[in-house]
Amino acid sequence: MLKAIHVTKKFGELVAVNDLSFDVEKGQIFGIAGPNGAGKSTVYNLITGFFPFDGAIEFEGRNISGMPTHRIAQLGISRTFQIPRTFPSLTVEKSVGVGSRFGDPGGFDRNYVDRIIDFMGLEAVRRETTGQLNLLGKKKLMIGAALATRPKLLMLDEPMAGSNTSEIKSLMHLIQAINTDLGVTIIIIEHFMKVLTELTGTLLIIQTGTKLCCGDPREVTSDPRVIESYLGEAYADGIPS
Repeated sequence: MLKAIHVTKKFGELVAVNDLSFDVEKGQIFGIAGPNGAGKSTVYNLITGFFPFDGAIEFEGRNISGMPTHRIAQLGISRTFQIPRTFPSLTVEKSVGVGSRFGDPGGFDRNYVDRIIDFMGLEAVRRETTGQLNLLGKKKLMIGAALATRPKLLMLDEPMAGSNTSEIKSLMHLIQAINTDLGVTIIIIEHFMKVLTELTGTLLIIQTGTKLCCGDPREVTSDPRVIESYLGEAYADGIPS
């Protein structure tokens, strides 16, 4: 479904992404992890058209390199951000509607907006302004607005950050449902390795913008290179990161 082919991005002398290649298959949940500053979010920015780069990115067999962000969204790629971004003066209902109005290639669909609000568990707060929501509510809203664009591929950037154990379980269940019930392929950047090993079918580890290891999550997290450079001795001793 998505292919990154020898992708390289430099900011001046800084090489943020270095000759990175990977494939995401339709229907899977694909995980990306690595140390802070490894280039994970930059990869998202390249896929969604924020910056020019060397190499190529293909989506459903089509080269999307250099396309504007709105065109990429209309082809079926949507994303969230590490810090929830909402329209604080708009209601939850209207905020999800923004995704449908500007991202759905078929145009605004009120029935689908209603479906997404219900699916995300936001019905009880649909008329509240988004500034009143707690962190979990804002995260669900951001994902809901992204889903309102009817994406084929949803890219989640550290959705568990700042969440407690019960919230993490809730978000994991939600992500699985988005994948299985809505049929959306998912890429997820996350630091909680237990989340990635339970959710994903393939896990990519990036270090200094380069692919360190990619494959089955349990095999990847057992790789000595990954333990040494990212997970540390605590993980090797059996303590999840």
